[in-house]
Amino acid sequence: MAKTNLLKEFRAFIERGSAIDMAVGIIVGGVMTGVVNSLVKDIIMPPIGLLIGGVDFSQLFFVLAGGEAGAHYSTVEAAQAAGATTINIGLFLNTIVSFLITMFAVFMIVRAVNKARAKKPVTTHACPYCQSTISNAATKCPFCCSAVKPVETAAVEDSDLAKGLKNLSKVAGNGLNRIKKAAKLRK
Repeated sequence: MAKTNLLKEFRAFIERGSAIDMAVGIIVGGVMTGVVNSLVKDIIMPPIGLLIGGVDFSQLFFVLAGGEAGAHYSTVEAAQAAGATTINIGLFLNTIVSFLITMFAVFMIVRAVNKARAKKPVTTHACPYCQSTISNAATKCPFCCSAVKPVETAAVEDSDLAKGLKNLSKVAGNGLNRIKKAAKLRK
């Protein structure tokens, strides 16, 4: 019986939209990580390295210990193959730049989603006497029992996306009307 309940709970979890959304987010995040890492490694860091004097950031490292005494290694891989312990500063810098680019991309996506959402009106305000949060429709404060005037709640405001679509359809409608008038004049 416990096994059946576990399966039912698991099925309910999978059928919820949040589990699917989470899976899609993880997959997209993995793909985005590869793209951002390539952007940093192959596009952004080479010009920066060239400006600084031909430095390849991915090969910027210090040998801490090990390896051949007095040897100078040209790459991280060569140093590590010789048994040297290295601090890979360049790889760390590439990772930091990747992180910043990824966070900026996530910020831009969240910002766009927030702009696309409808703006809900504020339904509460502060009591003028005790500064507690009360409903806009309240005529008496439930906290200090003072008589208050109801505040008018604003109407729901369209999102920036909805406003843009309305403007676009208005412009398109005006253009169609002009075309229809021009077609009638030619007849």
